[in-house]
Amino acid sequence: MSPASAAIDTASIFARNRARGLIDLSVIERDGRTRRRRLVEEGSLRIRLPDVSGVESEAVILNTAGGIAGGDDFSIAIDAGQSAQLAVISAAAEKVYRAMEEPSRIAVRLSAAKGALLRWLPQETILFDGARLHRSIEVDVAEGGALVMAESTVFGRSAMDETVRSGALVDRWRIRCGGKLVFADTLRIGGDIAALLARPAAAAGAAAVATVVIAPADEATAEKARACFSGFVSEAGASAWNGIAVIRLCGKDAAALRRELISILNHLCGALPRLWTN
Repeated sequence: MSPASAAIDTASIFARNRARGLIDLSVIERDGRTRRRRLVEEGSLRIRLPDVSGVESEAVILNTAGGIAGGDDFSIAIDAGQSAQLAVISAAAEKVYRAMEEPSRIAVRLSAAKGALLRWLPQETILFDGARLHRSIEVDVAEGGALVMAESTVFGRSAMDETVRSGALVDRWRIRCGGKLVFADTLRIGGDIAALLARPAAAAGAAAVATVVIAPADEATAEKARACFSGFVSEAGASAWNGIAVIRLCGKDAAALRRELISILNHLCGALPRLWTN
């Protein structure tokens, strides 16, 4: 076998062993309850809808691959129909392992119709040393719809003395309300991540970050968030513009940041699903 043929064969073997996953979930409101309208599952991604009381339904995402590695590709689409209420969570923190060449890819599309409330509340994404993750999140909130969105990222598990020294993260968010772009945010870090996070103007040595977006919201919402910050270990800030509120957390202690994130979400957005607090 020629070197070129060997390289092609190695690439094809690698591609065949990569995890692929797709979830496409649509829910509607009927008879005062949020019910499933459409559900498609492919590959290693699964979603479960436990029986809960009240109008809001819960959807729990599971990755049967046991984590995400280089070359894995996942796609998630969630649609909350008119007047539906849905909280989407993950069964556990998602772990992103070292990538040899190809990055891991996650594409998320969320939509909330008029009168709908969509809460996107996955647990932490944990990056291991050498992880390479490209993630995009596209959100469309109709006029009269509502969104609560929280994402947290942990750079290595400090309790296990893990440090993310190298790798890459590209995290692209685009949120539209009533067809208007109201939030565009892209985080791009790579190379010597440990040195970058150590910079005072970057993260000042933080090992975990979180972002919360609430729509619709105003300065009163941001002020309500600031009232939670007293006693926080993490650095925290809140702002409001374009009819949304954004809260950011940055801390050296991932466990403390998680507790603080739970406190903010409970205070601003009602009780979290039980998986968050178990």
